[in-house]
Amino acid sequence: MFPVWVVLGAALALVRPQTFTWLPTGFITWGLALTMLGMGLTMRLQDFANVFRRMPGLLLLGMVLQYSVMPGLGWLFSRYAGLPAPLAVGIAILSACPGGTASNIVAYLARGEMALSILMTAASTLAAVVATPAITALLAGTLVPVDAGGLLKSTLQVVLLPVLGGCLLNQRFPATVAHVARFTPAAATLLVAAIVGSTLAGSAGAVLASGPALLGAVAGLHASGFALGFAIAKAFGLSGKICRTMSIEVGMQNSTLGAVLAALHFADPLTAAPCAVSACTHSVMGSLLAAYWRRTTAGEEEEEGGQGHGGAGGQAPGGAGPGPGRPGGASAREGRAGFSTDAK
Repeated sequence: MFPVWVVLGAALALVRPQTFTWLPTGFITWGLALTMLGMGLTMRLQDFANVFRRMPGLLLLGMVLQYSVMPGLGWLFSRYAGLPAPLAVGIAILSACPGGTASNIVAYLARGEMALSILMTAASTLAAVVATPAITALLAGTLVPVDAGGLLKSTLQVVLLPVLGGCLLNQRFPATVAHVARFTPAAATLLVAAIVGSTLAGSAGAVLASGPALLGAVAGLHASGFALGFAIAKAFGLSGKICRTMSIEVGMQNSTLGAVLAALHFADPLTAAPCAVSACTHSVMGSLLAAYWRRTTAGEEEEEGGQGHGGAGGQAPGGAGPGPGRPGGASAREGRAGFSTDAK
């Protein structure tokens, strides 16, 4: 249901902007912070150590792909898609964002490696505190002035602190958090839909005017990310399960974070539009890709009996289905490239 609600929020913002324009200025900031808190509530600090120990090579490869493939594509699309400067800057911001929380749902539906998906999302989110402002300044600094320090501060406030706060609450009050966490997926889905709607409502006319070009650039960015993520993982000789996971994690971005950063640090409201459009686009594209893979890989788990299986519990804050929980141990050796997932 996550893509459905996000698309509905975006459509309503474009048709009836007044539905969202009444929301207070700080809504998108607090909304994202609460979403990240929900992600943190489903994790423990020990989870990070567990995955670093079990599959360090795969996690490192995923992080490198996340912050090299998408920024590289972002540079191409922001320069050569023929978009006006504010939208080009928005594409650059989008490409510099970490993996999106909805990717965990899509990885589950696509029969991907859940433990790896969850920790790639979490690790790239924490790395975003430094990586996102730095990459944004590098890609967009030649188009408009970029306040890298301000981006760093905002990312710290709306990503790192809420996620760590959620982890600590989960460790300190596990019974209470387990009860509350049942409601966080639905709450986060509505929050993201409202953030997307609020972002688009402020520039609905301009977004509609540049619709085909903007949608084409955003869809092209994500499609290229999905394709390259899969192809590069395949080139390393990794299993289909891991290749699908890498594809999804690279291709899906935390566009809500991009929308918040764009709204806070760039004067032109159009700058946030690519990220808002992305929230709809990558969710729909990812869901369709997952449906295809789920149909075409039904017998893969039996064929890969020795491969690892994600043991993550809980739900992703972006919607229904397994998501950032306590990652289980993937116990297989993946592929020919020496990326071991054995616990030592």
